[in-house]
Amino acid sequence: MASPESRKRWIVWGGYAAVLLLAPLVFESSLSLTLLSQMGVAIIACLAFNILLGQGGMLSFGHAVYSGLGGFFAIHALRLASSGAFPLPVSLIPLVGGLAGLFFAALLGWVTTKKSGTPFAMITLGVGELVAAMALMFPGFFGGEGGISGDRVVGSPVLGISFGPQIQLYYLIALYCFVCTAAMYAFTRTPLGRILNAVRDNPERVEFIGYSTQRVRYFAFVVSGLFMGIAGGLNALNFEIVTSEVVGSMRSGSYLLFTFLGGSGFFFGPIIGAVLMVLALVLFSELTQAWLLYLGLIFLFMVMYAPGGIASLVVMNMRLAARGRLRPLWRSYLALAGSAALALVALGAMVEMVYRIQLNEGMGPHMHYLRIPLDAHGAGSWAGAIALAAVGALLFESARKAFLRRWGAVQDEIAAEDRAGEPA
Repeated sequence: MASPESRKRWIVWGGYAAVLLLAPLVFESSLSLTLLSQMGVAIIACLAFNILLGQGGMLSFGHAVYSGLGGFFAIHALRLASSGAFPLPVSLIPLVGGLAGLFFAALLGWVTTKKSGTPFAMITLGVGELVAAMALMFPGFFGGEGGISGDRVVGSPVLGISFGPQIQLYYLIALYCFVCTAAMYAFTRTPLGRILNAVRDNPERVEFIGYSTQRVRYFAFVVSGLFMGIAGGLNALNFEIVTSEVVGSMRSGSYLLFTFLGGSGFFFGPIIGAVLMVLALVLFSELTQAWLLYLGLIFLFMVMYAPGGIASLVVMNMRLAARGRLRPLWRSYLALAGSAALALVALGAMVEMVYRIQLNEGMGPHMHYLRIPLDAHGAGSWAGAIALAAVGALLFESARKAFLRRWGAVQDEIAAEDRAGEPA
């Protein structure tokens, strides 16, 4: 008979597989399929990046190099397969990217992992900038500014599958996503994964018991490069083009930012971050020119109030729910959410008016923000926005203090229950 822990594990992984299988049946539009495909690729990349950041405590500023190089090798393999010179099924093309990512991680990682901490981060930044510069210096392989394009429909369909329709490619990405997620989770449970956590927490003690911290970091770096390369190969199939942007600092920064926002201290945190990354880069960027400013503010507030990321908030509230202590806090959550929304809407109105004045003056001062008419040159619009922002900020601070008092009381009650349940 299966243990409760085993049943829980089956439920979690079964639910994860069900979400991947049923998502395109719920979100059927072409835009939704495109977003879901990008989310699957981003999940692999963010989980691979978190092998360094969350599992090993290694801050990398250039890890997009390995997904990007994997993407370039995958697109070249796809072009060779299309010409008949490299008879490889399209479904295995991402593995070419994975092998390329593994090779370059093994090559560059030996130097990169010689140091840890800040020197490691600076070395990764230098390697990232070096490869980004090389992408424009060698147009024969990287395609220059135009990149390299290919066609993922190769040969005759097998069982009706040609990977031309987006839904077919999505399920290929979903399969890789599930397998890679399971493989990376299994890696965290291996002796290497456990000793990597020890290197993160106390490298001196790890050296004292006879392990080489540099070698542990190196092996983790290589494993991360493998999965980053697979993500790059899937990305090449999805877009059928790879440009120099995929090895740039912007892509590396996105992996870092959203892995942190999702919660690098938890295995499922990067999955949340990957979903947010696609929504921000694809949808949010189309809604406003100031999306990078909003993203920076969100990052700032997360660092100030929830440094563990969204995953830490989820875990804390799941703990309260399991102890039956979540109900007393729901009014506080509503107060926090309402006051924060009021302040953010008012702040957004001011930001949009500034952007209209500075960047879109030719469109005139009159605009609509959340269906509210505003005049970017009007004193009334500015006074109203400033007043609402001030009121929202005061209400949020008051709600935050009240929430902290209630939160502390609930934690004291849980601690008292735990002490009462301990044997005398």
